[in-house]
Amino acid sequence: MKRITQIALLLIVGLTAQAQDKKAKDLLDQVTAKVKSYNNIVIDFKYALNNSKENINQESKGNVTMQGNKYVLNLMGVTKMFDGKKIYTINPEDEEITIQKFNEKDDKDISPSKLLTFFNTGYKFYWDITQNVKGRKIQYIKLVPTGKDQRKEILLGIDSQTKNIYNLIEVGKNGTRTTLTVNSFKTNQPLSKNQFTFAESKYSNYIINRLD
Repeated sequence: MKRITQIALLLIVGLTAQAQDKKAKDLLDQVTAKVKSYNNIVIDFKYALNNSKENINQESKGNVTMQGNKYVLNLMGVTKMFDGKKIYTINPEDEEITIQKFNEKDDKDISPSKLLTFFNTGYKFYWDITQNVKGRKIQYIKLVPTGKDQRKEILLGIDSQTKNIYNLIEVGKNGTRTTLTVNSFKTNQPLSKNQFTFAESKYSNYIINRLD
């Protein structure tokens, strides 16, 4: 009887986990569909990096404009632009620019172009806690990498009403915790036709490093 009870409990737990995982997948699918429905996305965000063991605490504000896989990211005084073929890293403080070809196989990080859909491959996902943030219901999905990764897990906070991402909390195996919180989420904005075009003539005094 004890053995039968244990098996029954395991089945119940397993079925509950499957149901929760399906809920998690359904919500992530809704997020992906919502993202694909926008012509472009403009986000203002707060970035925080913390590691108590190393006594590291960094905070910064940034913004990113995305259209398809193209993007312009401004963070910590550096601009990073991707025009669909090459990545341009512009550092005004050092008056230096690095240009390199994009290689999707080498792009293992959560880049701006993948920020809102990166979870579709390479992760197991689980239904997690729900929080009330200033009247907004934020549902968290826990993402666990399936392959070799320096990340232990990622918590993705999703606004239950809008189906937009509210924040992303990345926990590294070394104890580093990186949090990106969306302060402003705008869509279908009027963008310049040269929004994602690198104009080398604007940087005549800069050192340009071409890696490819």
